[in-house]
Amino acid sequence: MSQDARAVGDGSLDPETATKAASAREALGERDGVLIAFSGGVDSAVVAALAADALGDDAVACTARSETLPAAELDDARRVADEIGIRHETVTFSELDDPDFVANDGDRCYHCRTMRLGRMYEAAKELGIGVVCDGTNADDPGEGHRPGLRAVEELDVSSPLLDAGIAKEEVRAIAESYDLSVADKPSMACLSSRIPTGLEVTEERLTRVEKAERVLREWGFEGFRVRDHDGLARVEIAPDELERALDPAFADAVHEHLSDLGFEYVTLDMAGYRTGSVSPDGDGEESGDDEGPVDGDDGVDIDRRYPR
Repeated sequence: MSQDARAVGDGSLDPETATKAASAREALGERDGVLIAFSGGVDSAVVAALAADALGDDAVACTARSETLPAAELDDARRVADEIGIRHETVTFSELDDPDFVANDGDRCYHCRTMRLGRMYEAAKELGIGVVCDGTNADDPGEGHRPGLRAVEELDVSSPLLDAGIAKEEVRAIAESYDLSVADKPSMACLSSRIPTGLEVTEERLTRVEKAERVLREWGFEGFRVRDHDGLARVEIAPDELERALDPAFADAVHEHLSDLGFEYVTLDMAGYRTGSVSPDGDGEESGDDEGPVDGDDGVDIDRRYPR
């Protein structure tokens, strides 16, 4: 049976999506081997699943560890690679070694992606693999200012989802057909996206943002960001969870916890969480196709006591 005739995943995809997925899998199968730039998000997970389906042990998922990757995301990447059954490697680098990245201009994501994918090519060479793939999908080129995509083009990275015309909703459907736990996961932009353009990216700022968001996650919030405006924490909560954030107990607890992390002031943005809001001109790209919040409103609980 040919690659394109064999069902993708559990065979539940609609015919058009199934044809596109089979095309992407067939193109991957023509390679001698591929290394997937693997964040553990739904896009790269689908590429990894298709590659593992097509190439078996000749497909490798690789996650780049750096100061901008939350520890929880690295743990998720390892778990999802196990779900897929694909070999998982990690490489380490530091965006903070690049003065252009630290300066945090409008091309920050370009500098980051160039370094990250450069490390992927080094890892691929060490493994004897000639092709590096990423999770760019067919919706990404129309998402506005995306300097990271320029790095993908310049480095000649293969984008199987884009080449097959697979859009974001189709990516999620394919993930469901492979029974991947990340099928509905909102995309997670790197931590540097929380720092306004023009304000230097430092390890101190990245660390306190990561710790602050970990607190909100532990308290049960799903759609949120903590933006670091030079010591002022701007907390954004998804609209369907914003009412719960107005709980006086939450306001008191979040102020105390974030102040302990080094923020001088803590504010709640009444407009709620939205992507790309970190910079006044809206050019703060959130790399990773950040889609925003997911449903999960628990309503107001005035009697709830948040942990001190």
